[in-house]
Amino acid sequence: MKVEILEIRGNWRQVADAARTTIGMKPGTGEPPDHWKKRMLLSEHSPIRLIEVRWRWVDIKYWVSVHLVRHHVGVIPFVRSQRPENIDYDRDEALQSALVNHEVIANAQAIINISRKRLCGLAAQETRGAWKAFLNELKKYEPILVGCCVPECIYRGYCYERPEKSCKYSRSPDFLPRLYQYRCRGFGQ
Repeated sequence: MKVEILEIRGNWRQVADAARTTIGMKPGTGEPPDHWKKRMLLSEHSPIRLIEVRWRWVDIKYWVSVHLVRHHVGVIPFVRSQRPENIDYDRDEALQSALVNHEVIANAQAIINISRKRLCGLAAQETRGAWKAFLNELKKYEPILVGCCVPECIYRGYCYERPEKSCKYSRSPDFLPRLYQYRCRGFGQ
């Protein structure tokens, strides 16, 4: 499986100007500072939806693609069809492990939301791997956004799963430092 970032639409100046509009200010100039970007992402203010990413998973397993296509708010998926007129194989004999291409357009809010579910230790390992591969590619372009993409337990500050079902990460020695890093790193600059 390979991930390709195809396009990033919108920019942080547009996000900042939209935010300024919401508080009755005129547009500004220049690139907003990183700590401001992180604060906007953590607070999940609506202007972050102006940042849209278009990417493609190449040769992703069909069943992993099915997990990822479940996310629909702020997301537009395009997955290779299995209709017989488009593919030279028997649809009834197609394996769940068949490789497909899966293209997506999603805004920053949707990427944060998907991360909460797909980075969880209880998510299927292959699906978590596909999502991490996407985030690793996206980090080259939007490192602050990727820094705000965390599993549900970090996002909430605790694991909401029943104790017997939990992956137990929230009780590990790594949890509190990572929670602090997510919430605090980059503020006060």
